Amino acid sequence: MTSRGDPEDKPAYQRGSRNELALAGLVVAIGFLFNFTARGVVDTFMVFMLPLEAEFGWSRSTLTGVYSFYLITVGLMAPLSGMMLDRLGPRATYGFGLCVLIAATWAASTTTALWHIYLFIGVFCGVAASALGMVPAAALIGRWFDRNMSLAIAIAYAGFGSGILVIVPLAQAGIDAYGWRETYRLIAMALVCVVPLLLLPWGRIRQGRVRPSAAEPLADQPAMAVSRPTGWTIRSAAKTREFWLLVQVFFFTACGVYSVVVQTVPYLVEQGYPPIEAALAFGASGMLSIFGVVFAGWLCARFGNRFTATLSFTGTFLGAGALLAYSAFASPFLILVYVLAFGVSQGARGPIVSTLTARIFARGAVASIFGTIFMMMSFGSAFGAWISGFLHDVTGDYRAAFIFSGVSILFACSPFWISTRLCHPRTLQPPPAE
Repeated sequence: MTSRGDPEDKPAYQRGSRNELALAGLVVAIGFLFNFTARGVVDTFMVFMLPLEAEFGWSRSTLTGVYSFYLITVGLMAPLSGMMLDRLGPRATYGFGLCVLIAATWAASTTTALWHIYLFIGVFCGVAASALGMVPAAALIGRWFDRNMSLAIAIAYAGFGSGILVIVPLAQAGIDAYGWRETYRLIAMALVCVVPLLLLPWGRIRQGRVRPSAAEPLADQPAMAVSRPTGWTIRSAAKTREFWLLVQVFFFTACGVYSVVVQTVPYLVEQGYPPIEAALAFGASGMLSIFGVVFAGWLCARFGNRFTATLSFTGTFLGAGALLAYSAFASPFLILVYVLAFGVSQGARGPIVSTLTARIFARGAVASIFGTIFMMMSFGSAFGAWISGFLHDVTGDYRAAFIFSGVSILFACSPFWISTRLCHPRTLQPPPAE
């Protein structure tokens, strides 16, 4: 006979062994580390743009187009990364992405023509970042977490900001000391140190935590469990209003954020900031996103999606406005406002959209569906990055780009106010199998 609180009274999948708890923590750490690596390395392109412009004479919009190309590639690869994870497993997915990223950064050091940088950074880094990024991380985390999934996803997202904070200033320091070509080679060699992670027990990680029996309710299943053939598919999800509301949030968020992010370092340098200080300001804003994404998970649980999303969008709006105001009033206070407001808000919507997707389409191919929504976000990122460079070339400054950012943020926030479907999400029943 067991006591009232005896763990044996609980189903096996709720008891969980210490080994399972350790593996669940490892899955979150893996997501954080690969996001840290991929985002940090790719975003070093912000500090490579000025040396490339100085050596080759390429225009700002042309160089911004490289980052747009990268974002489009990430988007196109996002659904494929989800499928790769489901079919080949995380070892193959992460191993592929890591190898491509090493090859891309080493090859970038040999650049002599514009198409080289478009291929090595725009395409190869896009392929690598997709395989190492949030789509596989969110899918794996969903196999290990239920009630704390939003917090676990937020911690993985925090790898983005951490990578920006650490790697981007280091890259700027490398450029100042050794030049941009040698810095790309140093980045490639540093990435080789991550390869031993491929020796982890990926087979067990792929399985997820112990499942409940088939007789227990489906609601107890991990939200991003392996796809079911009779559940939601990309095609059926695309017929729902919820899917397109999530696309609207992600697409316009990306437009608003990346019309600012890509140009922050060049803008501050144009305004008289030393390059290393501009890189540090950019990195500091990325670092604050660590707190933003984690805090957003707590706010969602306590105050709901509408309040949390609106607060984060307000921060992004204020950050872009501070940079716009700095062009007229060169006050260090405005840079502080940008770093704090824009930084804390940056990335906060990612965990919200990831969790909403997981909850709404729980009974289906969530990894593939989220990958498709992520693809739309990448298209918004690419457009935002490109339009900011284009507007700079046309107007001679970044004020128009910052205004575009503010308008995009308003469009991104509106679904939380014009519809209750994202404020009080419910798991949708999948349509009958075709």
